Amino acid sequence: VKEPPYPQKMVLTERQRSDLHAGIYEYLLSRGPDYAVAAEAFAAASGVATEDTDTDNKDENGDEKKKTRRSTGGGGPILEKKWTAVPRLQRRVLELERQVATNARLHAHRTGGAADDGSGSTNNMMPGRERRMLPRPPATHTLQSHSAVVTSVTLHPVYTMAASASEDGKIILWDHESGEYLRTLRGHTNVVTCVDFSPGQGKFLASSSTDLSIKIWDVKEFTCVRTLRGHDHTISCVRFVPPPIGALFLEKQQKTNINDATGSGGIDPSEAGSKFIVTASRDATVKFWDVETGFCDHTITDHSDWVRCIAVRGAKSLVGGSKGKETEEQASSSSLALVATSGNDRTIYVYDANDKRTKVCELRGHDHVVEALSFLCSSLLPQKGSSAPSKSASSTASTWDYLASGSRDRSVRLWTVANGGSCLMTFRAHENWVRGVIVHPSGNHIISCGDDRSIRVYDIKSSRCMRTMEDAHPHFVTSLSMHPTLPIMVSGGVDHTVKCWQLD
Repeated sequence: VKEPPYPQKMVLTERQRSDLHAGIYEYLLSRGPDYAVAAEAFAAASGVATEDTDTDNKDENGDEKKKTRRSTGGGGPILEKKWTAVPRLQRRVLELERQVATNARLHAHRTGGAADDGSGSTNNMMPGRERRMLPRPPATHTLQSHSAVVTSVTLHPVYTMAASASEDGKIILWDHESGEYLRTLRGHTNVVTCVDFSPGQGKFLASSSTDLSIKIWDVKEFTCVRTLRGHDHTISCVRFVPPPIGALFLEKQQKTNINDATGSGGIDPSEAGSKFIVTASRDATVKFWDVETGFCDHTITDHSDWVRCIAVRGAKSLVGGSKGKETEEQASSSSLALVATSGNDRTIYVYDANDKRTKVCELRGHDHVVEALSFLCSSLLPQKGSSAPSKSASSTASTWDYLASGSRDRSVRLWTVANGGSCLMTFRAHENWVRGVIVHPSGNHIISCGDDRSIRVYDIKSSRCMRTMEDAHPHFVTSLSMHPTLPIMVSGGVDHTVKCWQLD
């Protein structure tokens, strides 16, 4: 037998039901004499306790005062307050839903390029579209605190922190999400030319300067824990060297908790995520330094002039995948951690970063000073391949071997370091010197900046400039840095500012 729809069972506690009845009673009384009879009838039916509001029956003139009634619960117009609160909460819910949808689009890259609603559909928010993660104007924040040209910018691998170096001799830490200033690191006595966070947890920051020193900073304590000296001229660039696959100190980091270095000022490689840093100098040398001891481990003297820029790439382990089809050249090039260097002699040298620093290849083609180099924007830690065969295995291997360069000849070149190295394509969109380049984490785009005050995005597949952000800075744009996973890119300029760009 089908139960009648009425009366419906109310899911209210006794206290809530009592408050509701009192609120209805108060509302009826507030409507005036026409509702008084209904109010008393409702009070009698619902059991609402009532009382007279006036205990004295006489007014000031001695006349009989008219009595008014109210519920003993009091509390004023409860029903009206709750009723007006409902649409206010509904509006708040809609605002939060819109915010959730926006955040889902911003972080769609975490679920493979589409918003994930948890129901198995990965294209809920942006059906048919995959997020490209490319910078778009306007800048979300303009960070101002430097008093001279910003020479280098870098992003923390874990936290929403950016670091900038300047000709004013200062290193400034920022929160790129809120745009807030965090801290200034002081210690260099001249122009700071480059900064770089350590791989993994980003516990350390390396900096180079024209004062002929390299400093390693503890990011948590904001203190300098090591100063390295050995170059004879301006130090142009510094980078942490990617660790080899299966490095013992990385295994130690995963299995045990390492305490902070003490006493001797030594740096534990397991905390730094790297055992060496590499520097480039105007003395035409490239030096590898032992992070733990602070000693120079190796010096490369292949360059004939000022070495201005360095790019580093972690090793990639091709685990599983298609066997037999994998060529030895592809496997060897992808399994090496590499260091690329270049400068005034216009030649790009690529070295094995972890073995005996043997030369992998030489790349020639630029007609002027090479100002910037970049491998695929990714984590410096060793990358493990999928245990299952992938349809895009060869494509992934080829993008992993990409190396981009920017030069004063106004061109951006894309190279492959596989099979002895070769130039794949040249982009000539800038109208002045190119000062910074990034190979997009997807391997589909290159981003560059230059002295024409613009930031440009190139599509590798179509070999064209697909987006130009004119007047990205009011003066020359000197450096770029993009996070490998978060939708953020930062740029530095001659205008003394650092700008943060959201990726669409």
